[in-house]
Order: sequence, then C-alpha cells, then structure tokens
Amino acid sequence: MEKLKEREWILYNGRRLLGALAGAVIYSLGVNLFIVPVGLYSGGVMGFAQLIRTITSDYLHLALPFDIAGIIYYMINVPVLLLAMKKIGKQFFFKTITCVTTVTILLSVIPIPQTPILMEDTLASCLIGGIICGCGMGIALKMGGSLGGMDIVGVLLIKWKRDFSVGKVNLIMNIILYGICLFLFNVATVIYSLIYAAVSSFAVDKVHAQIINVEVRIVTSKDSHEMEKEIMTELGRGITKIDSMGVYTNHPNHMLYVLVSKYEVSHLKQIVHKNDPHAFVVINEGVHIVGNYVKKL
Repeated sequence: MEKLKEREWILYNGRRLLGALAGAVIYSLGVNLFIVPVGLYSGGVMGFAQLIRTITSDYLHLALPFDIAGIIYYMINVPVLLLAMKKIGKQFFFKTITCVTTVTILLSVIPIPQTPILMEDTLASCLIGGIICGCGMGIALKMGGSLGGMDIVGVLLIKWKRDFSVGKVNLIMNIILYGICLFLFNVATVIYSLIYAAVSSFAVDKVHAQIINVEVRIVTSKDSHEMEKEIMTELGRGITKIDSMGVYTNHPNHMLYVLVSKYEVSHLKQIVHKNDPHAFVVINEGVHIVGNYVKKL
C-alpha cells in the first residue's frame, strides 16, 4: 500500500513538472516569435534582461550569433533563487530552477524571425504574444513552479521590509524599466510594451489566480498526525486543529485550518492527497490576514 502511494506521488509530481516545463516552452515561443521581432520589452526581470541585451548589442556593438537575453535572465534569477530557497520550499525551488534553465536554453535556440510574423501589425503581435506568454507563465504557476522573475525578488524584499508587496515591487521595477526604455527608444515602443505586459498579466490571472493569501480547511476522518507533521516540516506552516463530528455519518473527524501562500497550495494538496485521498478540502483565496503570519511565495 505504501509503495503504491509512493508511486502515485512520484507520477503526480512528474506530471506536474512536465506541465511546468510545457509552460516554459509556451512562454519562450511567445517571446521569440512575437515579442522580440517587433522590438518590445517584457516587464520585470525579463524586460531588464532584454534591455541589457539591446544595450550590449546596439550600443556596445557586442555581436553574438544568438540572443543572450535568456542567459542574462538566468544570471539574474539563479542568485536570487538561491537566496530565496529557504523561503519558497524545495519543490517550488526545484521546479522554478528547472523552468528558468529551460527558458534560458529555449530563448537562445528558438530562431527569431527576421521579419515579424504579423508584418506591419505591432498591436496584434503584442496582443498574441501577451496571451501566449501569459498562458505559459500561468501554466507553470498552476503546476507548482514559476518562470522566476519579480515574484522571487518581491518575497526577498518583503523579508527585508514588511510593508513591501510583490505588486509594489513589480510596479516600481516596471516604472524604472519603461522609464529607461522611454529615454533610449521611443514612445511607441513603451506603449506597445505596456500593452503586452497588461495582456500577459491578464492571461496569467485567467490561468492561475494571482492571490497571495489563501486559507485552507482540511476535514479528515483518519489519524492526521503524519499529515500535520508533513505540513509543518515541508511548508513551515502552523496548523489549528479542531476535533469535529460528521452529522450525517456521526463519525468523529478532525478539521485542520492552515494559512498558506498561493504557491504553497498545490504542495499542500499533494500532502493531503498522499495521506488521505478522501479528505474534504475547502480553499478560500484572497483572505486578509492581520497578525503573526509569515509572508512567503
């Protein structure tokens, strides 16, 4: 029985890793086929990587046979991920580093069209590219991973100064990024890049709700000690345990109340399913929390 559970656990995580990698592939295709050919810039870390690429190639005349934006993206993300490793969980870290590596390789090898696929229609390119890239990022998040970027930077800044939020960090970084773009390029490039960023954010939200705080109620009729231990050790979250009674069955059970971040929900569901596949789980997103709650990804 234990071997069967372990096998199911491995298959489940394997499928989710493949799903996260599929998201990385979709994102990379969207960037290289639709965004780069029309000279647009993503928001956040990828936008800065593209900006550094442009400065090194156009202003410093450092010509390379492939696009180095992915390599720059990797060089920015990996040190940040290593610093944040203890705060984002082992599984999330592993999936994210795998996805970031995949994006780096794909951005370097996927051919960039010499002429845009949708010639003389920059708006259509930024809309389609935004949808494709946003779906890729959303799929990676839904599968319990990430393509790196500002969410990781944001959580580190939250630890440094508690009144920060990931949204504030994203806003500040994008203001700086597009301010530099406005200085170096033209207004049209900035406007189209902002449209792309807005569309990709909308697509991410449609695929994976960007909610930071999530409350979870788990009702189980089994002995919950192992489940509690795994939640506390693997997620580092506290649990409120309430002894309860099923009115219809008249059987005693336990209700575990846990507060987690959006990125920990998938891992929590794995732990619950592993210990009690028949557990009843209620997830409420977007809760406002006041008190001793540790902000994580």
